Parts: sequence; structure tokens; C-alpha cells
Amino acid sequence: MPEVHIAAEQRSEFGKGPARRIRRAGRVPAILYGHGTDTRHVTLPGHELMLALKTPNVLIRIDGLRGGNQLTLPKAVQRDPIRGLIEHVDLLLVRRGEKVTVEVPVQVTGEVFPGGLLDQQLVQVTLEAEATNIPQSIPVDVEGMEIGQSVHASDLSLPAGVTLHADPEALVVHVLAAPTAEQIEAETGGLPEAEEAPPAPVGEDGEPAPAEEGPAES
Repeated sequence: MPEVHIAAEQRSEFGKGPARRIRRAGRVPAILYGHGTDTRHVTLPGHELMLALKTPNVLIRIDGLRGGNQLTLPKAVQRDPIRGLIEHVDLLLVRRGEKVTVEVPVQVTGEVFPGGLLDQQLVQVTLEAEATNIPQSIPVDVEGMEIGQSVHASDLSLPAGVTLHADPEALVVHVLAAPTAEQIEAETGGLPEAEEAPPAPVGEDGEPAPAEEGPAES
């Protein structure tokens, strides 16, 4: 997995007020921890961080630190619940060859057998992998799967050096029978019928009767 370099600035002020000023300046408060070292408080450029975090389990090389740069892995990201902006990030210090436990997305490909409905139970799976060799996703091919068939965590095809760190019996995907129109109608109580407009009045000559006029205003 490629590394992304981001330059950090040391953070010396703490609390809600300084944090708001940091965010208004387009930066994000962050902490670096791990390997038995003291926690370091820094700020990172918000836009560069946002782009980096678009890649799951991205490796971020933090530059500009006293003592040299550090390789890190994002472990916790706090976002504004409304705007989605990054408010804080925790970065774990890692080394090449070191094993880490991560959540990796499950990527489903293919189409199930006609008449089947795919039900995905897990969107990500917990794995143990080398920090510099984390797969971006785990593929699950459902092409031609029939009703009643399923894929469990133990069935996943993992890259070399990657091991499952979850319940092997955990259900990833399975195929259900697609509901029939009758079942859908029974569950919804039937489809509401459209109201019919009342027939237009017809005169003695068979032609539509003229609309009645209201009383003339005085």
C-alpha cells in the first residue's frame, strides 16, 4: 500500500476554544500514539487529510516532527455529524513488518441466480495483516449463487500474510428467495386503487351539460 506524506505542526494549545480556531484555519487536531511513546499532539492540513482518508487503512507518513518522520495508521476519525468534516483523528504509530488489526471493506461482485435476492450481512471484516501490506478490500464473488447459498468469514479468500481476526462462522452474504408480487401485496395490504372521477353530467341532446353558473354578484 502506498504512503501519503502529510506535514504536521506541533500543537501547544488545548481545549474547545483553541480546537475551534485550529479548524477555522483549515487544520485538524490529531494525536500520535503507540510503541510505548508519549502521546504527541499535532495539527494536520484538513484538505490533505480528507483526501488521504478516502483510502481505507491508508498509511500516512507524518513529516515535520521532532526526531524525524513517523509512519502511522488512522485508528479513529471523528467527523461533524451534519457537515461530515473531520474534527479529530487518532494515528497509531506502526513499523514495516509489524502486525496490526484492521477493519477491511468487503467488496461484492457478480449477480446471483435469477429469482434470488442477495443479503449482505457484513460490509467489513476484521483482519490481521502487516501494517504495510493491508489489503484495500476483500472480494466476494456471488456470480450465479443460488437461493440458500451463503458465504461465511471462513470462506473468504485472503491474501498471503493476512489472517482472519473475526468469528469464522460470521455470515458475510447469503441468497434469499426474492418476494413475489403476491407476497409484497400481502405485506403492504394491497395497492391503493386510484379514485375515479364522477361522470360529467350529460344534457338531453347527449352533449355534456354546461357548467352551472353561480349567482350573479350585485
